[in-house]
Amino acid sequence: MDILIRFIEFINDYLWNYVLIFLLCGTGLYFTIRLKFIQIRKFSRGFKLAFGGVLKKGNIKADEGGMTSFQSLATAIAAQVGTGNLVGAAGALIAGGPGSIFWMWISAFLGMATIYVEAALAQKFKTMKDGVVVGGPRYYIIGAFKGTFGKVLATIFSILIVLALGFMGNMVQSNAIGNAFETAFYIPQWTVGIVISVIAMFIFVGGVKRIASVTEKLVPFMALLYIVGALIVVFANVTKIPQAFSNIFVGAFYPQAVTGGVIGITIQKAMQFGVARGLFSNEAGMGSTPHAHALAKVKHPCDQGFIAMIGVFIDTFIILTLTALVILVTDVLPLGYDGQLNNGNLTQAAFATLFGQSGNIFIAVCLLFFAFSTIIGWYFFGASNISALFGKIGVRIYAGLVCVLLVLGSFLKVDLVWALTDLFNGLMVIPNLIALLALGGLAAKISKDYEYSNRLKLRKEKKK
Repeated sequence: MDILIRFIEFINDYLWNYVLIFLLCGTGLYFTIRLKFIQIRKFSRGFKLAFGGVLKKGNIKADEGGMTSFQSLATAIAAQVGTGNLVGAAGALIAGGPGSIFWMWISAFLGMATIYVEAALAQKFKTMKDGVVVGGPRYYIIGAFKGTFGKVLATIFSILIVLALGFMGNMVQSNAIGNAFETAFYIPQWTVGIVISVIAMFIFVGGVKRIASVTEKLVPFMALLYIVGALIVVFANVTKIPQAFSNIFVGAFYPQAVTGGVIGITIQKAMQFGVARGLFSNEAGMGSTPHAHALAKVKHPCDQGFIAMIGVFIDTFIILTLTALVILVTDVLPLGYDGQLNNGNLTQAAFATLFGQSGNIFIAVCLLFFAFSTIIGWYFFGASNISALFGKIGVRIYAGLVCVLLVLGSFLKVDLVWALTDLFNGLMVIPNLIALLALGGLAAKISKDYEYSNRLKLRKEKKK
């Protein structure tokens, strides 16, 4: 078993830290240039579309025709903001030093262009099946490649995402919750797993309506809870904030100047781990979040693309960055360098410098919300593909299997599951990127049409 795990981890190392870094960043750079830095030009538009109608009167519910833009964004963020936001930044800091955060920002900036294209194409190729709106990468993959090749590629993607996120990924999330609650509250992991599974099943059987209802309430609450807690720690060490940012920028190009000569941390390592952890967290280009964005009720496909960019911004530039700052201003990072603390408990130790034992409890609670929201999002993405492959009966069986695996994952040793999750996560990126690049011309045309129609609208308004 150990040999198998090491072999898969060896493949993952090259897949994530070399192949996918160039593929994902290259795709992001391509779309950034081709779409004329759309993540900058349309950021304010995306923010307004995402949050402008949240406080309006009326409780708009999701139905067979889709969700509101905010519900789609909340469902996407539910998947994006997970355990990686607590341990991913810590792992990047330990392996790549403070400079890794700079490269994490670069990857997220480029990823905003990629996820714009994903969401816009998901809107363009969404369709009706059994009276319900469906969409996602498998539909634009088939649209990109007519005939057998497109169908085979789409099927491969569907199988990979179900295995990576729906099954194995959700076991990992459940395990993270079980470990955290056993450490903080001394509750047996299997007990936590059963509770999670029961709550999850209640949400799953409610379909898209209940998933949208839960995520639109859970995501803002969990994000606000963590942001407030992190800001308290950061501003309690306010005098160290300038040095933290200095270490991030200097460490990106001269890591040994800020790591005290820690062996192995180079510019290449800072770039490698920053980019890899950032891409894994915000999921831009992975083909997961388009399933949620496809269901949004918007006037034009580009509108949901703008909204999708906000999800990456919240995930990386706000939540991941706050985790990094908490670790840097509390001076616990050296304990990670020398191996006294690992990725998970480094973040806990940082919060404990101010909150004491309550810091462990705070992280356990945040981890519960982050991981459980990811479970909901990842289940939904898998269910969309199961439905396309096996219909409604397949979805019912899939929901039951996910709940069983949530219980097993909460207390079993999941090293192999972790490794396989990373592998299948990486592999599912490839068919998604192939389709995105093949449809790059269409994405550009959709964007031009949008901007042209907006210019005409403005001219008419001026003439009135």
